[in-house]
Amino acid sequence: MSGWWNTLGTGGPIIAVLAAMSLLSLAVIVVKCLALWNCRSGAAMRDEAFGMWRSGDKHGARKAVEAGRSPADRVTAYAMQALASGFKGPALEAELQRRGNDEVAQMNRLIRLLELIAMVSPLLGLLGTVLGMIQSFQELELAEGAANASVLAGGIWQALLTTAAGLLVAIPAAVAAGLLSARIESAAQMIENSVGRLLLIDQNPPV
Repeated sequence: MSGWWNTLGTGGPIIAVLAAMSLLSLAVIVVKCLALWNCRSGAAMRDEAFGMWRSGDKHGARKAVEAGRSPADRVTAYAMQALASGFKGPALEAELQRRGNDEVAQMNRLIRLLELIAMVSPLLGLLGTVLGMIQSFQELELAEGAANASVLAGGIWQALLTTAAGLLVAIPAAVAAGLLSARIESAAQMIENSVGRLLLIDQNPPV
C-alpha cells in the first residue's frame, strides 16, 4: 500500500479525496433511485379515481388515491379529503401549493450534493495535475538537466492521473443528477396536473 501511495506522489491525497467522493456519489445515487422509484406511479389509478369523484363516489375515489405511493397521490388524497370536508377556495389552493412544494423539496434532497460533486471533482483533479506538474519541473530543475525523459514522463503521468480520476467521479454524478432532476420535474408536473384536474372536476360537477 505504501509503495502504491508513493507512486502517486503529490496526487495521492487528492486521489484519496476523489475516491471518498466517488463512494459518496454512488451511495447518494442508490438512495435517490430507491426514493424516486415510485414518484411517477399511479397515473392510471388517479384517472380511475377522478372518474369515481365525477360520478359522486367521493369516498371510493379517496380510498383509491390513498393507496398510491407517489407524491401526486399524497397531495391529491389530501385535496379530496379537504374538498369532502368543505375546505375550498384560495385557502385550499395555497395549502395544496405548499404541500406540493414540500413534496418537490423532499424529492430534491441530496441532488445538490450530486451536482456539487460533479462540479468539484474535475477541479480537484486539475489541482492534482497542476501540483504534480510543478513537482516534476522542480525535480527537473534540481537535476540541472541531468534527468532523463523517462523520469519526467513518470512525473507527468502521475500528475495527469488525478485529472482522469476527477473526470471518472464527475461524469457519473453529473449524469445521475441530470436524470434524477428530470424525473423529479416530471413528478412535480404530475402533482400539478392531478390537483388541477381534481379542482376542475369539483368546480364543474356533472349535470
